[in-house]
Amino acid sequence: QAQLVESGGNLVQPGGSLRLSCEVSGLDISVYVMAWYRQAPGDQREFVARITPRGTTTYADSVRGRFTISRDDSENMVWLQMDSLKPEDTAVYYCNRFLQPWAWGQGTQVTVSS
Repeated sequence: QAQLVESGGNLVQPGGSLRLSCEVSGLDISVYVMAWYRQAPGDQREFVARITPRGTTTYADSVRGRFTISRDDSENMVWLQMDSLKPEDTAVYYCNRFLQPWAWGQGTQVTVSS
């Protein structure tokens, strides 16, 4: 059973950058499409980005050009590089298998504010 631990969230000013990390244990992620999601207060969890085992990436319109998802299957790790952050990016960020999620981790809080 997969266990996911997200980290790297912080308070950052608009225009700043953060790099989120997701460590997966309990199984080998190399055959799975992995994704990042986020949930802002009062909103439903939403898709942010995904990456296939071959490295093909897809992004939500709201983050395309600013965020970059990557993975290292040898380390069972997934990352989300977030640049040009905006206040509307404020949310708890989660990683998981795309479309068929395992049990959710605790997420990592990203707050974009001056």
